[in-house]
Amino acid sequence: MRRFVPLLLPLLVLGACAAGDATPPPQGGTGELVIGFPAGGLADTITITAVDRQPLRSAELVAPDGATTPASWLDVNSRPAVRTGQAVADNPWEAALTGSSAVAALTTSNVEPNAALRSQVRLLAIVSQAEIPLPDPVAFRREWANYHVRLTFGTPPGELEVRETQAPEPPPQPAAPPPTPAPPPG
Repeated sequence: MRRFVPLLLPLLVLGACAAGDATPPPQGGTGELVIGFPAGGLADTITITAVDRQPLRSAELVAPDGATTPASWLDVNSRPAVRTGQAVADNPWEAALTGSSAVAALTTSNVEPNAALRSQVRLLAIVSQAEIPLPDPVAFRREWANYHVRLTFGTPPGELEVRETQAPEPPPQPAAPPPTPAPPPG
């Protein structure tokens, strides 16, 4: 079971933010940090996924003039887990065989197929996600290299850790549609 835990971390991060650019953790970071724009979505919201030993408490976009835009959404999952197993739709015997524990299923005459009823992998880290809406998408696209993201990790009243990182590059502009030909006179 322990050999599957290292596989879980990349899957959680990739699933949370498929279009984000994986950036190395900012100074002081010990986990994984992904900052980017959602795949196929509008380029007006920065998404952040952090896997760290501390929970993310605030995220804000800092403009070149010092103005800040706080995250509009923040979610912290302190016990991320993935459950797997086999299930059959409309199985009337499932409750009778397994109930609240798998002991009854493992004592049946056909033990081998029932041995893998359920499994669970738990990540021993905290997964935090946030979304920051861009206050001015046009200005951000023009000067994105001068913006940065400020993240605050920790649990009050304890010490909070502030980390800063470069803002993500905006996705490329979609190609302009070809001009439509003028209708013939007449």
